[in-house]
Amino acid sequence: MSKKCNLPLVPALVLALTLLAAGPAMAHFGMVIPSAPTVMETADSDISVEVKFWHPFENKGMDLAEPKAFQVFSGGQPADLLPSLVKTEQDGFSTYSLPYKIARPGLYAFVLEPQPYWEPEEDKFIIHYTKAFVDAFGDDGGWNEPLGLKTEIVPLAKPGALYAGNVFSGKLLLDGQPVAGGEVEIEWYPGPGKAGQAPFETMVTQVVLTDGEGNFSFAPTAPGWWGFAGLSDADYKLKEGTEDKDVELGAVLWVFFHGFRPGLAAPE
Repeated sequence: MSKKCNLPLVPALVLALTLLAAGPAMAHFGMVIPSAPTVMETADSDISVEVKFWHPFENKGMDLAEPKAFQVFSGGQPADLLPSLVKTEQDGFSTYSLPYKIARPGLYAFVLEPQPYWEPEEDKFIIHYTKAFVDAFGDDGGWNEPLGLKTEIVPLAKPGALYAGNVFSGKLLLDGQPVAGGEVEIEWYPGPGKAGQAPFETMVTQVVLTDGEGNFSFAPTAPGWWGFAGLSDADYKLKEGTEDKDVELGAVLWVFFHGFRPGLAAPE
């Protein structure tokens, strides 16, 4: 004997179709992508930095408003690069780029603070504090030091010396304090004009949680740039029209993983 359904047929069908049509939501990532993660020769010291708000794995864009701030930290000291940002366009979406000359040895951290982005589908604002490192001429000291951002991921594995398959570890901080049980979204960026392919849509964005000390680990499977976005809820709200809305704070770190090529090992 069949069981009677307590949910009216038409509303239940509408709900099911709505969920199917919506599908998994694509993750948003602030992106700061240097043209080279490491500079070892003076001839290669002129780099460019790509700045955008994107769905990295699918390589699908969103408009990035003029950033609130864009800086480079070297030796722990910030320099304002906002006046040097050049507005560009990719696939019809607003993006930015920056030419930059590496003048001396050291670790360079490029940091984006965007304007709050209103996401109607999630009914909240998104602010992704985004950074990426470039180490120059063999000097990469300070890679495990926080920069004092509102929220950030501090590497626990040297970001300039990683192969695909290496375990990368980081610590998620909010207001300088570790975030326990925080969610970290992770995506691979296939590069300009390319899109990744996953067995299922649910596997586009990898997710790990931080431990009680705010630490997490992950082993990327492919060479290239990987984005790590540690998410937290802000302790304030922003106005959308006349309503107060929640704010998602993202600590985004982009790390380059090299392909391992044993044939390039030093001769015996």
